[in-house]
Amino acid sequence: MKSACWIVCLSLGLCACAPWPERPDAAQPALQTVQGNRVVELARSELGVPYLYGGETPDGFDCSGLVQYVYAHAGIEVPRTANAQLYASHPVKRQMLRPGDLVFFEIAGNAQMHVGIYIGDGRFIHAPETGGKVSYAQLDNPYWKAHFISGGRFQ
Repeated sequence: MKSACWIVCLSLGLCACAPWPERPDAAQPALQTVQGNRVVELARSELGVPYLYGGETPDGFDCSGLVQYVYAHAGIEVPRTANAQLYASHPVKRQMLRPGDLVFFEIAGNAQMHVGIYIGDGRFIHAPETGGKVSYAQLDNPYWKAHFISGGRFQ
């Protein structure tokens, strides 16, 4: 009887010292939130910068240049063009978007892509077009809603 108790106590003691099993995705949402918030903060700091075709600096941005610049300053490497950003990112459904995710739009059929940075509450920041400036837009705007194709995540 004494040895049975000893075995049970020893077993319980060893179990208590064993490391708690970790869920592999346990830290992921917090990490994504921190990076996503940083991306949004950096994108907001570029509001008002003029659109410049091929632009990738605060002197002027096109849509994918803004994304690449902001993400680089958040420590995340992304490709240069909207098409490459779409194919390199992990697809995200519209209802699953988080701040810092990318939103992709098909403009003029398959000929042209547009990309913005989702900031939450159905809004995104983008470099819209020649004559425009880095600004906010709404995903529910009829134009953007009709042209939305996917979200994308790098974090």
